[in-house]
Amino acid sequence: MIGNALRILVVDDEPQIHRFLGPALEAAGYAPLRAGTAAEGLRLAAEQSPALVLLDLGLPDQDGQAVIPRLRSFSAVPILVLSARDREAEKVAALDGGADDYVEKPFALGELLARIRAALRRAARPAAEAPEPVVRMGGLVVDFARRLARIDEGEPLRLTPREWDLLAALARGGEGRVMTHRQLLTAVWGPAQAEEAQYLRVYVGHLRQKLGPLGRLIRTEPGVGYRFGDTGP
Repeated sequence: MIGNALRILVVDDEPQIHRFLGPALEAAGYAPLRAGTAAEGLRLAAEQSPALVLLDLGLPDQDGQAVIPRLRSFSAVPILVLSARDREAEKVAALDGGADDYVEKPFALGELLARIRAALRRAARPAAEAPEPVVRMGGLVVDFARRLARIDEGEPLRLTPREWDLLAALARGGEGRVMTHRQLLTAVWGPAQAEEAQYLRVYVGHLRQKLGPLGRLIRTEPGVGYRFGDTGP
């Protein structure tokens, strides 16, 4: 059912993954494309211009980590990594290398579809368009133009400049997107502090306290970074 449905390219060498995901993606209104190798996945990505790529890291002809920069060299398509590798370093390398998100195998279908929807929403922003002047998430209002945040219609939160910069970086990243420690540290403190993860832990703690119950919107991805929003479990 290609038609006007958004194409989702699944690059995985496990036949059972395709047998499971193909019908599930079709039922959700997408048009799945199937690739079993890195070479086939890159070819289909170039020829079919999918809206999103689901990429396994354990491919038979090339490691998926090496596929990410090759795909990025000619396409800005969202890349969602599917992997049985649970090592933190693998996740960080994929995200720092250009992937937009990852889901560990085995995964829940509902979570995967939520991650796909969030990635497609982020990708739908016109490339030349400035970020939304205001982001609203679960009662939290982040106003970039005025550099303030409030809960519902309450008074602006009393944030330090660094706390504001951190919240703005998370909000700009988009709902459901994992941002690594390095990405956040570089955005808020600059490249010289990219390894100082303790800065980040302290400021995330302060920011969560000031957000009160909405501190849950900043979700920890252990050993990797943080995810902003309600997407996922």
